[in-house]
Amino acid sequence: MKMAAPTASKAASLGCNNKPPAFPELDFRSGARVEELNKLIQEFTKHDQREYDDQRALEIHTAKDFIFSMLGMVQKLDQKLPVANEYLLLSGGVREGVVDLDLDELNIYARGTDYDMDFTLLVPALKLHDRNQPVTLDMRHSALCHSWLSLRLFDEGTISKWKDCCTIVDHINGATNYFFSPTKVADWFYDSISIVLSEIQKKPQRGMPKVEKVEKNGTIISIILGVGSSRMLYDIVPVVSFKGWPAVAQSWLMENHFWDGKITEEEVISGFYLVPACSYKGKKDNEWRLSFARSEVQLKKCISSSLMQAYQACKAIIIKLLSRPKAISPYHLRSMMLWACDRLPANYLAQEDYAAHFLLGLIDDLQHCLVNKMCPNYFIPQCNMLEHLSEETVMLQARKLSSVRSDPAEHLRTAIEHVKAANRLTLELQRRGSTTSIPSPQSDGGDPNQPDDRLAKKLQQLVTENPGKSISVFINPDDVTRPHFRIDDKFF
Repeated sequence: MKMAAPTASKAASLGCNNKPPAFPELDFRSGARVEELNKLIQEFTKHDQREYDDQRALEIHTAKDFIFSMLGMVQKLDQKLPVANEYLLLSGGVREGVVDLDLDELNIYARGTDYDMDFTLLVPALKLHDRNQPVTLDMRHSALCHSWLSLRLFDEGTISKWKDCCTIVDHINGATNYFFSPTKVADWFYDSISIVLSEIQKKPQRGMPKVEKVEKNGTIISIILGVGSSRMLYDIVPVVSFKGWPAVAQSWLMENHFWDGKITEEEVISGFYLVPACSYKGKKDNEWRLSFARSEVQLKKCISSSLMQAYQACKAIIIKLLSRPKAISPYHLRSMMLWACDRLPANYLAQEDYAAHFLLGLIDDLQHCLVNKMCPNYFIPQCNMLEHLSEETVMLQARKLSSVRSDPAEHLRTAIEHVKAANRLTLELQRRGSTTSIPSPQSDGGDPNQPDDRLAKKLQQLVTENPGKSISVFINPDDVTRPHFRIDDKFF
């Protein structure tokens, strides 16, 4: 005898065709809920991003104006620096990985404890801006991504001014070659800044920032200024500035990249720098490192906000966790992020609710690089930035990262607590500090139509309209009242 099939209502009552309850999306390795990780990343971002009110904007202007005025006075000491110079001002200090520099020789400064805001300022000691062809550097004595710099590329006047900051090599044929020395340039720069600051402090002006600390950290000069209720860290880096593109990175331009069609190649290859850092086995007195900081400012415009949030959270975790020994820097993490942008589809990376996936992916990528002791430079892939590390060091760091990957939520909570504690310290200082408006260093508080006040209002507007972004400035030290601003997205 045939039995009738159960009706839909009976099937439902018997449990047939019932879908199992939807499970929340989980991370396979840690078991963490992806939704919870996304919320934690959002909370970290909320506390990590600083809102600038009118008072803070004016304090930022006052500190910037003081630093630029100081550099103008440095130029006038012995005319070494170019008269009309183009600085690159980046949000975030050197310790945040905004430039590829070694962190081993840097003193430890903590946000909240030592400063409230941090910036990196690249100051060209020499400029080579008159060449349109690929720039060929003398890399015969150096590891990849590094170079010596002969002053033969410059005129006699430049050689005469800078010969005391060079190492001298005599050739068999009797010719003398002067090689620009990063360590000697840094020594001269620190001495010159110290002289200028000493002179400035002999004649303090109303509203002038208080110089709380001036230190030479390797080849970097770190200055902490107290301005009203804010403390601002400036890491000032002497560099050599080039227009064009280095020949050693020419093949990189032939590849496909995530930024293709979003920004022009001319924007990406507008220039590069030599920064004062040497390779693991290089000669410190002679060797400079290639830096593509100007290009990176352009590339970050093409990175999605969710990936940037994941990057910032991951950076906060590794800065604390991998601080000893200093094998991995935030710059390594940023390089991995750029490679990920080339590797993964743009529409995937644009997903707004994928920050947790991106964070876990960055941790996986970093661990993969450590285990394989391989992290290619994004612009010069044949340069492995981890090649010099010992097997013992990379495995120690990989094991530390394994603990993060096993419990990413807990490490995010720790990062959130750290940034909240730093913010509390800043707020406490502001409560104790001045709450009145801060005039600019050159302002006597009288005429409201002075150029400095107009400049302050302009900067205030720029900062308000572009929160968290970097500002490039072209300025003539003989006329600091007329800078030209270029606003970029937040430098990572």
